[in-house]
Amino acid sequence: MAGITQTVLGFQSVANLSAKLCPNLNGLMSMLGGAVTVQLRERRLYAPINLVRPRYPLWYLRKEHVNYEEALTESNKQFIEEIVHDKFGPPAIISGLSTYQLKTPLRTEAVAAGEWTPRTRRTGLIGKKLGYQPLWDKKGNRIVTTLIQIVDNHVVKYIPPEEYKPKRLYKYREKNRFGCLLVGAESSDPQRYTREYCGLFSDAGLMPKKLLAQFMVSPEAVVQPGTPLLANHFKVGDVVDIRGKTVYQGFQGVMKRWGFHGMPATHGVTKTHRRGGNIGGPKARVWPGTKMPGHMGNRWRIHRGLKIWRINTKYNVLYVQGRGVPGVINSYVYIYDTLLHLRKSKEKPDAFPTFYPEDLEEPLPEDIYAEDIHSFGDPTIMYKTEK
Repeated sequence: MAGITQTVLGFQSVANLSAKLCPNLNGLMSMLGGAVTVQLRERRLYAPINLVRPRYPLWYLRKEHVNYEEALTESNKQFIEEIVHDKFGPPAIISGLSTYQLKTPLRTEAVAAGEWTPRTRRTGLIGKKLGYQPLWDKKGNRIVTTLIQIVDNHVVKYIPPEEYKPKRLYKYREKNRFGCLLVGAESSDPQRYTREYCGLFSDAGLMPKKLLAQFMVSPEAVVQPGTPLLANHFKVGDVVDIRGKTVYQGFQGVMKRWGFHGMPATHGVTKTHRRGGNIGGPKARVWPGTKMPGHMGNRWRIHRGLKIWRINTKYNVLYVQGRGVPGVINSYVYIYDTLLHLRKSKEKPDAFPTFYPEDLEEPLPEDIYAEDIHSFGDPTIMYKTEK
């Protein structure tokens, strides 16, 4: 491996790549002494390279993450827990999740909502994929739904459009008209994180979150940092888009990865039953985009146009149409209003910019169903054949 030159048949060594051209490859320089090679062909400037999780050598042992033993006495540990509980509230189970009972999540007055327009974009939510459950409509048709629980979401920070400057591939696009809203999920003990990471949540008065996500929002749909986000941010009948990572299948052949039919089983076929066959090419090289064996899954995908059929207000669970939500069970997904023009809501949402429980005059029922969904508490519908 040490004898690899800088350029061999269109390949470049990672150790010799410029950090300006390939900022996403700095983490791979430590693998195999910087001798890992990546094929570069007609790649756009600053375009991210679609890499999957690395395949380490057999002799590589991943370092175990262990907590540093500080040799604290029991009295010191109790003292630290008391300080944490005084600042953030005692541990509590809210909506079936282990979190903390925040005393004052809103340190200042809530931001007044602006005027809603069809181009207004609200914030999204971070959810955990729980599994699948069927529902039935009032005609007896079966509808398979995916259960997504909204896990202890809070608004952490807001960056206005004039201060938010994302990296753009093209400079001729219109000026950024959206701000950035930072949302966190699942509160955790601050002793597990660094001081710099905990400082992200100090202004909002929140516990450190295990997961963070950015959502592009309009300036008129800003939510005050520290505000909890619940499943009632959406309503039954809304159409949402869900983004998540697909199931990682590992290194697969062409039959599973691309759906190839395979070679015949007999009649002179020798050791090519599941092979891809001739890949062609008159220039003695492999054309980009050729369907060949490789890593399958572990990619960010967005499933658009999913309807919400049911909402459980007690445990903050959304019942979303279908089984195509990307990700494995217990993986995290990002949910937001759909961007499909024909499926967008033409009316102002009931929860704008988000749902505030203190504005309710009466408590919500535990389960909210769509109009054409049969509730499990209603009498059973019996169909009889006509004579």
